[in-house]
Amino acid sequence: MWGAIEHLGRDGRTRGYLRDAWSPADLELRRWFGQEAARRGLDLREDRNGNLWAWWGDPSVRPGVVTGSHLDSVRQGGAFDGPLGVVSAFAALDLLRARGFRPARPLGIACFTDEEGARFGVPCVGSRLLTGILDPDRARALTDDEGDSLAEVLRAAGRDPGALGRDEETLRHVGVFVELHVEQGKDLIHRDAPVGVASAIWPHGRWRFDFHGQANHAGTTRLADRDDPMLPFARTVLHARQAAERGGVVATFGRTRVSPNNANAIPGLVSAWLDARGGDEEAVRALVAELTEFSGAEVTVESWTPVVDFDAVLRERVVAAAGGAPVLPTGAGHDAGILASAGVPSAMVFVRNPTGISHSPDEHAETADCHAGVTVLAAVLEDLCAS
Repeated sequence: MWGAIEHLGRDGRTRGYLRDAWSPADLELRRWFGQEAARRGLDLREDRNGNLWAWWGDPSVRPGVVTGSHLDSVRQGGAFDGPLGVVSAFAALDLLRARGFRPARPLGIACFTDEEGARFGVPCVGSRLLTGILDPDRARALTDDEGDSLAEVLRAAGRDPGALGRDEETLRHVGVFVELHVEQGKDLIHRDAPVGVASAIWPHGRWRFDFHGQANHAGTTRLADRDDPMLPFARTVLHARQAAERGGVVATFGRTRVSPNNANAIPGLVSAWLDARGGDEEAVRALVAELTEFSGAEVTVESWTPVVDFDAVLRERVVAAAGGAPVLPTGAGHDAGILASAGVPSAMVFVRNPTGISHSPDEHAETADCHAGVTVLAAVLEDLCAS
């Protein structure tokens, strides 16, 4: 399975991945998901928000146990963030069938759409729409770098943007959700463990800072006459690092858009996206408030997710099925966190990443650790589907 998808959306120059939601690469990955479901005789469904569900059993009779992740990527991202959870889900189902296991509850494999938010700027679009956390009107109006709205992109892909919104029927089918994911840090390296279990997701969000100035000629405009928005932006980047260190949180300006973006012109507008996270919600909010005041920019909240504590009873069942795997928090957002915040009992299993690097081509997981993850996931699913 891994060999069938590892080339899709890969940049031959950097070896990173370009798998924006609803791009040709993403559509090909969605087709692959459907083929894998059909090969196993699973019932493939696409919900009103574009999320894919492959069912072993009928979830309309009884809510099922669901696993899976996503197939889109950040731009120039790694191979494992998202796809490892989907491939491992199919592999765990294969392992259970090879043992002759027959689930007492329906077992589903999910592929959530646009988890990374690389194209339209908002993460976990599919799960946020599913649960009603993201307003469908706002979602339809989101635009990509080319100015195409999500509504236009969906129409081009043969979907109905008018159908977007909270999906009660699909939610009723999901009794519990377990997501396997490559670790995006070094905790499991330090613990010398191939697999871990998530305790919570840190509060995190994205904010757009618009710095307004006056576009002008770079060679003929005196320094004293310039209104260059790049300067307050640069000061804000440095201040964000200092404020984050003081507050014990993390803050990153990782994306910018400069207009008119000419080498020989003073910008008229610099738009920059702040990603801020931390173990303390108040500390994160205090940092954003400080940067808003310091920057003088026009600031818009694009997404916010408060702390997500995973269901304690479910977590202990996962830990037991994983043979006492270590428990650790994460600063990364996931669809499992969105479902948990909407009241769906959810858990996460992490597979060790020997580089500790993610959202980069250097992201990695050893084959033996991936196999350990599949074994643990199969044990978890067997336990949850047994009665």
